[in-house]
Order: sequence, then structure tokens, then C-alpha cells
Amino acid sequence: MGKDTGFLELDRRERDYLDPKERLNNYREFVLQPDDATLQAQASRCMDCGIPYCHNGCPVNNIIPDWNHLVYEGDWKNALALLHSTNNFPEFTGRICPAPCEASCTLNITDQPVTIKSIECTIVDRGWEEGWITPQVPERKTGKSVAVIGSGPAGMACAQQLARAGHTVTLFEKNDRIGGLLRYGIPDFKMEKHLINRRAVQMEAEGVEFKTSKEVGVDVSFKSLQENYDAVVLAGGAEDARPLQIPGAEMTGVRLAMEFLTQQNKRNAGDDELRAAPRGSLLATGKKVVVIGGGDTGSDCVGTSNRQGAESVVQLEIMPKPPEKEDKAMTWPDWPLKLRTSSSHEEGVERDWAVLAKRVVGDGETVTGLECVRVEWKDGRMQEIEGSDFTIEADLILLAMGFVGPKKAGLLDQTGVELTDRGNVAADTESYKTSVENVFACGDMRRGQSLVVWAIREGRQAARAVDQALMGVSELPR
Repeated sequence: MGKDTGFLELDRRERDYLDPKERLNNYREFVLQPDDATLQAQASRCMDCGIPYCHNGCPVNNIIPDWNHLVYEGDWKNALALLHSTNNFPEFTGRICPAPCEASCTLNITDQPVTIKSIECTIVDRGWEEGWITPQVPERKTGKSVAVIGSGPAGMACAQQLARAGHTVTLFEKNDRIGGLLRYGIPDFKMEKHLINRRAVQMEAEGVEFKTSKEVGVDVSFKSLQENYDAVVLAGGAEDARPLQIPGAEMTGVRLAMEFLTQQNKRNAGDDELRAAPRGSLLATGKKVVVIGGGDTGSDCVGTSNRQGAESVVQLEIMPKPPEKEDKAMTWPDWPLKLRTSSSHEEGVERDWAVLAKRVVGDGETVTGLECVRVEWKDGRMQEIEGSDFTIEADLILLAMGFVGPKKAGLLDQTGVELTDRGNVAADTESYKTSVENVFACGDMRRGQSLVVWAIREGRQAARAVDQALMGVSELPR
């Protein structure tokens, strides 16, 4: 470990943010990274526990104590090599991962976990600045070809690993740019898209071929991929959004969160926001916005609405308000259920819990409000509270209620793969094989809606499984 008494001498110091008044004027990232000396001091707080619970909390199994020690010693280059040994894209996770590793940190017992996420982000950002991150071109090719469908974090990780193993890899993406939900679902103020672009340049130099605006199952038949590639990996997302099934939900002022977020990201990129927007342009400017859904996507809608100049923003959640602080004895080292306030919430929003939407109010076209009722939960069952009905004024209602699985039309209908009871592609986490020969699945399409860090893990593991299936043995890490 770096410093025996580091965790006793130093308090946790997290990254700072720009003032909301400044950051609401644009869509740029607003996190202020500490200087090297501060990060090295924070890394010295790592206790190098006998049982590093942070390993258990991190889906990609980052070797956290080791690179904390290297950062403390100022050995940033070797820290980067160790970080990349388990994670292809730490600049993504260092920005948008909720950091379950920090929840599992032993020092979190006293609410003082090591600032793992900010250290991780600084390591990789420094690696790019110093020019340490370069293409890893394989010494020889295997003669095998693989088609990867979906260029989100699972597809990108899978494709990069397979290319580094010497396979000829083609990555198919239905949108005009790669990145999946990283590109179009994550607002730029949380993660700027040049981070994806430079990884794409690296991957192309390593041998990955990108085919954008090519939706498999629509523009390209799945059968043609089976005929022309030795293996196919299904790495698409869980994009089938949970609908709002109440009267009035068909009005034009009720829109999906992903439609809203995607359009703004396209504007920021200078792209045609209406290219894939059958219901027209979508802006919160001057509107009373109601966001239904209390998760990260709902929070992203809050931050985007405020940047667009919404008159007001209300966020509703059907579950009860979580406790301000978790019971450590009951939850640690697992991810706790507790109240979480994001940077977008701090920028301005009215939050309400245990609220059920009942009817959208309007004239059949224009939305004017949302009728709601308060609910209580008993033994896992929801009951409406009699006489608690109320109406919220609204011009725009954004649906951020999660996803029920991958879309079936097109790709999955053509593959004929077996699905789970939840509607995801059936495949285990050892072979990642589907019910169709030489077809594999990973990421949200296999496990359902999840985190970017889980997608990267599954992409890496699926790559090893494909490599082993094609070659009989694999040297790729899991």
C-alpha cells in the first residue's frame, strides 16, 4: 500500500463542479479534475485491504489497490497499463459509471471511500495527454472473421478485443455514428463525444471496420452475415422503452426520453436532428416539463431541459423516497438503496416520490397537465391513497421509465434465437452462445438494461468466448 496512515490523515476529497449558472449555458463537461498532487494524496488513502471489496463491487474487476499505489508513487504510465488490463474504456466509466467500487470500499463504512472514480478518470486522461495510448495492432491475423452488431460499449469492447486477437472484425451500427447509447443517450455535459471518436480512430488502426447507417435486419440481412462471417455477436442495446399506458399518452406532448436526449446530442454534433425523428423536433424551451422516472435517464432529461430553457421541471418517481443514508450493517459492501442527488438535480428540479400518473390532460393534441395520485407500498404491493389526487401543469411529458428489453422487430426476428422470460437473448456468461450456431450475445441485449461498466465486462468476456470457439484456445483476458 502507498501510505500506511493515509486513510487516517486525509479526508476524502471529491472532484469539484463548475457553478450551475456557468454550466447551464452550454453542453460541455463541467467536472474539475484535481491536480496530480491531490490525486496522489487521495490514492494514498487506499488501505490495500486483505480482502479488497472494491474488486467485488467493480464489474470489470479493476485492480484498484494496485493502481492506487502506482498513482501514489507517481508511476502514472504503469497505472494506465494496469487500468487498461481490465477495462478498454476507462474514460467512459470514469465519467458515467455510478462507482459501485466506491460503495464497496472498506472506508465507505465511515462514508469516506477512496475517490476511485476520479483517480481512474485522471489516469486515462493523462494517458491520452502524454500520448501513451496507441493502437495495439496484432502481430498476425487468424484468418477468421467476426461481425459485431451494435457499437455501444459492449460492441466496442468486444470488437476491440477480437481485433487485438488477430480476427478480422466488422462492427455494424444502425445510426450514423458509433457509440450506441454512449453517443445518443448520454448528454454531452456528462461525457463529450470526442472521447468516443478518438477510441474509434484507435480501433480502426487496430483493424476494426465500422459500417454505420447499416441496421442489421433492415439494411443488411442477418442471413448474409451468417454466410460471410465465421461468427456473429449480438451486442445491441435494450431499446424497447417501457410505455406509459394511460389515457392521453398518445398526445404529441408525451415523448420518450431517448427521443429527447438523442435530438439534443445530434444538435450538439451539428447533425440533422430530424433524420430519425418521425414526430418532429423536440425542445423543452419555455415549457413546463414533467419527467416520469426517477433514475439516471430521468436525471439526464432534467439537466437537458434546464439547458434548453424550460420554464419548470418536475421529476416523478413511483417508488417511495429512499432514505437519506443507508444502514451500513445491512448493505455494505453491496450497492445501497439511498437518496441520490445528481448534478442535474442540483441545477433545478422539483422531485416527488410515490406518485402514479393516471391521465394526461389536453385537447387531444396539446398537453396541458398530468393527473396523478399518491400511492403507498405494503408488502411489495402498490395501493392508491384515496383522496390524494392532484394535477400537475405540463406542456411536455418525458417518459424515462426504463426499458423492457431489446426490440424484436428486424434483427431478432430474423435470427430466430431463443429469448428469456424477460425477452432478452438467451446466452450464459461462460460461452455467451445463443441457441443459433456461431451466434453469440452480450451486453444489454443479453442481460437487459444495465450499466456501461457491465456492458464493457460482457463485451470483453464474449470476445474471449468467441476467440476460444474459433481457435480452440484464447489468450484474451475475461
